[in-house]
Amino acid sequence: MTVPVVLDAATSAIITAEAEHVAHNYHPLPVVIARGEGAWVTDVEGKRYLDLLSAYSALNFGHRHPAILAAAQEQLARLTLTSRAYHNDQLGVFAAALAEMCGKDLVLPMNTGAEAVETGIKVARAWGYRVKGIAPDRATVIVAGGNFHGRTTTIVGFSDDPQARDDFGPYAAGFRTVPFGDAAALEAAIDENTAAVLLEPIQGEAGVVIPPEGYLRAVREITQRHNVLFIADEIQSGLGRVGETFACDREGVVPDVYLLGKALGGGILPLSAVVGDRDVLGVIRPGEHGSTFGGNPLASAVGTRVVEMLATGEFQRRAAALGEHLQVKLAELVGSGVTAVRVVGLWAGIDIDPAVGTGREVAERMIARGVLVKDTHGQTIRIAPPLVVRSTELDWAVEQLRLVLAG
Repeated sequence: MTVPVVLDAATSAIITAEAEHVAHNYHPLPVVIARGEGAWVTDVEGKRYLDLLSAYSALNFGHRHPAILAAAQEQLARLTLTSRAYHNDQLGVFAAALAEMCGKDLVLPMNTGAEAVETGIKVARAWGYRVKGIAPDRATVIVAGGNFHGRTTTIVGFSDDPQARDDFGPYAAGFRTVPFGDAAALEAAIDENTAAVLLEPIQGEAGVVIPPEGYLRAVREITQRHNVLFIADEIQSGLGRVGETFACDREGVVPDVYLLGKALGGGILPLSAVVGDRDVLGVIRPGEHGSTFGGNPLASAVGTRVVEMLATGEFQRRAAALGEHLQVKLAELVGSGVTAVRVVGLWAGIDIDPAVGTGREVAERMIARGVLVKDTHGQTIRIAPPLVVRSTELDWAVEQLRLVLAG
């Protein structure tokens, strides 16, 4: 199914310059985006594409949402950065709004999702020693197979993806891996040194892998019974993506700690947060953790606007309704170039029949039809449209996928 990608002169020149001067830690699809609005982007040659990736859910509200832009522009004109050496007039407002949305006491602001995960691990260990009474340097964190929590050396040390892990060791000890979706295996791994369980409620990078019904409720019950923290990595799954504010809400579960990022920055700038109650996050003392840009007033102003927008419930309702519509449309492709689909809200993993081609090949052919998707793990493509997308646009995109699969 491989089809040569023909690039026009402007696109080719930009891609060549990037290849010569940017480290090759990504393998981007051959399209050069110059402008975005809502669910659509435009390349340097003026061709428009429907964006079904949303920067891995960082653009839940679409490109350049006017309400988020207004908050950013207003703050840009006033103050952008102080560092946490001083107070600023935006951080407290943001933290109060986010804590209330999460039903928690405290917010620890950071920048990227990986920083939030690293922070969550530090908090869990400190809590294990200072509250639970685990012996020094013995604390462990249980994680799930197939996880993706970022690419720092600590995080890739407990990944089972060879591409993420190989040649970057030695790795930090203190992590135990159990199968995702297996509550019994998780409970069996807990011992007196277990400080926390760290899970994605739905595994995004793995291909939108949805655990069995009741799994999150079981994890919550097990962790409470064994006095272990439940840390939910909602960096991709949270903030409206799955038709609820958080993926944990699908089972009525409230973890001890939320890890948030991506869409929290409104698609404008990096913003992440660790959110928990005082008896957990309160273990961190001044000087033990920080970030020069964490909690900066520009990011805080944007984050406050994002929380305000989520408070209306509009985006959660759109994701739920449009997700049901998308599921029906994608299900029609099973058996015609697709072996399986997994859909939750406006988030889908689509397994491509190897006889048709790889996920990368399908994604490249979709570019020619004006649709942007992204492959993962060889045979899977992911769909994560901005939550402002229209049902007619989804229908058109699925039709383009059908035509690509048909050859």
